[in-house]
Amino acid sequence: MLQLPKAAIDQFKTLFQGTVLLPADAEYDEARQIWNAMIDRRPAIIARCSSPESVVQAVDFARQNGLLVSVRGGGHNIAGNAVCDDGLMIDLSPMKRVEIDAQTRRASVEPGCTLADFDAVALAHGLATPLGINSTTGVAGLTLGGGFGWLSRKYGMTVDNLLGADVVMADGRQLHASETENADLFWGLRGGGGNFGIVTRFEFQLHPVGPEVLSGLIVFPFDEARSVITAFARFTEQMPDDLNIWMVIRKAPPLPFLPEETHGKEMVALALCYAGSPAEGEKLIQPLRGFGKVLGEHIGVQPYTAWQQAFDPLLTPGARNYWKSHNFSRIGDEAREVIMEYAAKLPSPQCEIFIGTIGGQTTRVAPEAMAYSSRDANYVMNVHGRWDSAAEDERCIAWAREFFARSKPFASGGAYINFLTQDESDRIAFAYGTVYKRLVEIKKKYDPTNFFRMNQNIKPD
Repeated sequence: MLQLPKAAIDQFKTLFQGTVLLPADAEYDEARQIWNAMIDRRPAIIARCSSPESVVQAVDFARQNGLLVSVRGGGHNIAGNAVCDDGLMIDLSPMKRVEIDAQTRRASVEPGCTLADFDAVALAHGLATPLGINSTTGVAGLTLGGGFGWLSRKYGMTVDNLLGADVVMADGRQLHASETENADLFWGLRGGGGNFGIVTRFEFQLHPVGPEVLSGLIVFPFDEARSVITAFARFTEQMPDDLNIWMVIRKAPPLPFLPEETHGKEMVALALCYAGSPAEGEKLIQPLRGFGKVLGEHIGVQPYTAWQQAFDPLLTPGARNYWKSHNFSRIGDEAREVIMEYAAKLPSPQCEIFIGTIGGQTTRVAPEAMAYSSRDANYVMNVHGRWDSAAEDERCIAWAREFFARSKPFASGGAYINFLTQDESDRIAFAYGTVYKRLVEIKKKYDPTNFFRMNQNIKPD
């Protein structure tokens, strides 16, 4: 365990414009917990920041004392990089301010905000930007890794809607990054993760949404999987940008619209959201019901904010999680057969295979326009291992890794950086593809000592 001089800690606690937690403090254990229960690390100090100035103070203290730094926004990242052992955890979660300019359709968002925080304020004006699908996810980490969700086919990746950012650098400077100011840093922030600095404010472009949207689930029994996956792959290649459909294969939770005897049995669900007129959406989704024998459905018009929270009960913190992920330009017959094979042997009731459909506007940006470069990805498949007991680790992780290996021949290039686990550092250069060398150069310029290395790390050397 790292031993800092008591005088240094006392001085930091006195001067810091936030809250300092040490291992002996009552709030320490709760503050160090993150979404993925497989990660159990103990920082020497936790600095809970309240302002950009307090972030500067924390960075300066870590640099002056040679401390490893981790940065927590929402604490939701699968790799657990929000928390470190023995170093300084810079906790941004108290910084939750969201400001909306409805006339210019711009949002100013602090890095402690979750998707729920951002969505609630923006949708009060009938506006939103593309974010993820779990409302407890942090806006900061999601954005810096690329970001995609229900609105991405219509409005692009989250980073496609980032207009600017205020950033604290490793040397304590505060910079603004945009297309016209520190443009190389702005290029790197849009997909490069937390490699270059700590963003203390994001500025987003907003778009008119809802506030109510047609959304919900259509569920099929697993014996209809071949028909459903085949039809899903064909339909999603042709559907309009306003419509997004994801596919989830898992054991059925006790959903009230499903027959009780199907609870706990494998199912195939289509999750959909239509960003246009609900009446038009109803016409467009009618063919989905013909993909196979429908086990049950729950489709209706509801607030977009409610749909953003629909999957929260299946993604609560405290479970053990291990992910493997591929990008696909298309879901062909061979990929479908591998998906069906491994869906038939899910190792726990919470494990699932989900295929998030992107495409549309996400593919109309040049691959080298920013750090997120996987513009040929029309689908992102997440092999989501999730279970409760450490005794299940070996079985569930083996299933995810084996499925990942078997499906690799059918994947396209690149990978979604936010879905990489802590043991996938060998995939980082592959994830970025042709833009990786430029990211290394930006890292050399802005963080030559690799001060920010608790991330999917781009090494400056």
